[in-house]
Amino acid sequence: MKYHFKIQKEKDGYSAQCIELKGCITQADTMKELEFNMQEALNLYIEEPENSKDLAPLPDESIRPSKNVIAVSVDPLIAFSFLVRYSRIKKGLTQHEAAKKMGFDTIYSYQRLETKKCNPSLKIISKIQKIFPDFSVDYAIK
Repeated sequence: MKYHFKIQKEKDGYSAQCIELKGCITQADTMKELEFNMQEALNLYIEEPENSKDLAPLPDESIRPSKNVIAVSVDPLIAFSFLVRYSRIKKGLTQHEAAKKMGFDTIYSYQRLETKKCNPSLKIISKIQKIFPDFSVDYAIK
């Protein structure tokens, strides 16, 4: 999952703003630092608090990298948990409802899927795709 940052050369370094995510900005003295800072800013922006009702938009796949636009990948663990949460909210389900549809005994088992620490098995990924048919593991790791 890649978002796009527009980079500007400043008097004393560089600044970058994510095109798709309002308020996701960073700066650095060097391009190498800026690349690190863009990744960090993006991951922090996407990793929303679990009680948040806000949902960041998905990347705009029509944007193409250019001289001043760079594609930055979301950490795959964060992207996976974000996409699970995104799919659930778009389908209008609570965590409890999603847990029940997936056959979990407790809501905690489902809630772990929406944290960056999850490491789902193929069986769990299969359950996710049954209730969220548009969910794509490939999208999370590309």
